[in-house]
Amino acid sequence: MNLCLFDLDHTLLPLDSDHEFGEFLIRQGLADGEDYRRRNNDFYQQYCDGTLVLGDYINFTTSIWRQMDDDAQHALQQAFMAQVILPAVQPQARELVERHRAQGDLLAIVTATNEFVTQPIADAFDVEHLLAVRLVRDAHGRVTGQIDGVPSFREGKITRVEQWLASLGRQWSDFGRISFYSDSPNDLPLLERATHPVATNPSPSLEAVALERGWPILRLFA
Repeated sequence: MNLCLFDLDHTLLPLDSDHEFGEFLIRQGLADGEDYRRRNNDFYQQYCDGTLVLGDYINFTTSIWRQMDDDAQHALQQAFMAQVILPAVQPQARELVERHRAQGDLLAIVTATNEFVTQPIADAFDVEHLLAVRLVRDAHGRVTGQIDGVPSFREGKITRVEQWLASLGRQWSDFGRISFYSDSPNDLPLLERATHPVATNPSPSLEAVALERGWPILRLFA
C-alpha cells in the first residue's frame, strides 16, 4: 500500500478555510467587522510569513463560536460549508483525491486548520482520516480555546502523522510510496519526509524550493 497525504488550504481548496471562516463570521454579524478583520488578516499574514504563534490564533479564531450551544455550532458549520466551501470545491481537486483512492492508497488530510472548521470539509471529500489541530474541551465538552496535544503545524505534522500511523499499527517504512501535496513552505518538514513531495499551487517561496530540488509542481487552480 502507498500513503497519500494532502494539505488542505490552497492545496485541495483554492482558498484558506481558516481565514475565510473569519470573514464568514463577520458577514453573519457575529464578529466586529473592522477589528476582527484586522486581527484575522494579521494572523493570516503571520502564517504566510512563517511567524505565526498558533496558540494565539486558535484562541482568537474560536472565541466567537465556542460559547454557542451544540446546535448553533452545527448550524454555523453547515452554513459555512454551503455558502463558502462547497461552491469553491473544484472538480480537479476531487479528481486528484479519487485518483489516489482508486490506486488503493491510504489517504489523509493533514492541516493546520482546526478540526471544527475542517471536519465537514474532509467529509465532503470523503476522506476518512483528518489530522487537524485538535481543540481542548472542558468537562462539559465545550471548546476552551487551547490546543489539544501536538498541533498539525510545521514539524508537528510529522509527529501527528506518526501518531496516526501508530494507531493503525503502521509506520513510515510500511509504504513503498509516500506522497504529500502542499502549497506552503510551512510544510517543508513533511514534504521532505515524503518520498514523492508535490508542490501544489505553490507559494512563490515553495515554488523556488521545488524548482531547486526537482520536485513536481502541480497547478490545480487557474
